[in-house]
Amino acid sequence: MTEAWERLWAPHRIEYIRAGAAPHEDDCPFCRLPGGDDESGHIVYRGATSFVVLNLYPYNTGHVLICPYRHVADYTEATDEEVLEIAHLTQTCMRVIRQVSGAHGFNIGLNQGSLAGAGIAGHLHQHVVPRWSGDANFMPVIGSTKVMPQLLSETRRLLAEAWPDA
Repeated sequence: MTEAWERLWAPHRIEYIRAGAAPHEDDCPFCRLPGGDDESGHIVYRGATSFVVLNLYPYNTGHVLICPYRHVADYTEATDEEVLEIAHLTQTCMRVIRQVSGAHGFNIGLNQGSLAGAGIAGHLHQHVVPRWSGDANFMPVIGSTKVMPQLLSETRRLLAEAWPDA
């Protein structure tokens, strides 16, 4: 008898589970990142209230996160200025990623709370995931492997260089 549900193995996610869903500000990677340099932190752009950073565990090459500097968990707690900048940065991310990689589409979203899938539920972050026709090819299905054709450092460099007014 076959099972109706397939299993998705994502062993890299255990890091988030062990760390807990809502890190304190002192332990929050999104609070620590802006204190370092852009290259080692994979920061693509720093705005007035928010910044753009590559996801360390991307679903696709160019998967970025837009995070407010302020340690706030819920979208309803974001200020009008943060909401506006996150929206503008989302548009700019889409334009830059299209320019650099020719993305055909995007998944954009906020996972609010650990039960909704937020890996780091204590700090608001919006995902911008580029998509291409055929990006869910045979490798994940047959080979149980996700192909990431570019190093994070190279992706960050390309996006940062293409950023308007960079």
